[in-house]
Amino acid sequence: MTRVVVAGASGFMGRRLVAARRRAGEDVRTIGRRGADAAWGDTAAITRLLDGADLLVNLAGRSVNCRYTRANRAEIVRSRVETTAELARAITATDAPPPLWINSSTATIYRHADDRPMTEAGGELGEGFSVDVARAWERAFFEPELPGVRRVALRTAIVLGPGSVMIPLTRLTRLGLGGPQLDGRWPGTPSRIAAGVHHRYRPASARGRQRFSWVHLDDVVDAIEFLRAHPDLDGVVNLAAPEASDDRTLMRLLRRALGMPIGLPATRWMLELGSSAIRTETELVLKSRWVVPERLLDAGFVFRHTDREATLRGILRR
Repeated sequence: MTRVVVAGASGFMGRRLVAARRRAGEDVRTIGRRGADAAWGDTAAITRLLDGADLLVNLAGRSVNCRYTRANRAEIVRSRVETTAELARAITATDAPPPLWINSSTATIYRHADDRPMTEAGGELGEGFSVDVARAWERAFFEPELPGVRRVALRTAIVLGPGSVMIPLTRLTRLGLGGPQLDGRWPGTPSRIAAGVHHRYRPASARGRQRFSWVHLDDVVDAIEFLRAHPDLDGVVNLAAPEASDDRTLMRLLRRALGMPIGLPATRWMLELGSSAIRTETELVLKSRWVVPERLLDAGFVFRHTDREATLRGILRR
């Protein structure tokens, strides 16, 4: 029986992937903090799971939906880099390593892009804390020598599905606050600027035109299976719906799907105060993420979900 090992199986994407692979009749084993077949820190147990496995998918990583304090920044890095490094050590110790290792990465690694889309070949990497995390994550993934193991880093856009980011977006919209998020000038403290967590003002975002690249949870699961069937694909792969939205359009479609005629815009000062109150960061809504999955499209992958409004309505129905 085919054995699939999923790390980070308790998360938003992990739960759906585990369910899909079990429905397909595969033997799915998990790595996590609790309730898993092997726990982080027990490298010997992880090695036993991976020895002879057909596929490893690592989706582990602390949510970035938090305030970027020193402690949270350290945990965001640790939960990505150290877990990836532990998996590499475990694979090195196996007699029969998994032939394919798919590891999460993030489309946030690219720069703020409102002028052109970022592809794997032509994308420009950005700067700041989030980008530094993504770079370190991919280094931990690609640097170890692992002969016979094909590795794919999925630079994933914001994942839409029942739960996750749809929960706060839906709540705001139903409260009449589902308008565009508008950038503006805001002073950053020296410590936040030095840490790379202060969002720098961009004029396009002031009009709510920051790009919003997204991908449906179904297509994440489908893309992983597609990568298994295409041994010519390795390295970095973007995972996002072919057509990005922009913030203003996305919020308008969400209001229409929820039957809300009013959506008040949120200006920068409102976002800063609100983000501080609910312990998150304005970068999550103000950075323009414009990503195109060039390699998947060239290889023939067909996305199930490309229509933004139909996608939102389908998720809300569930």
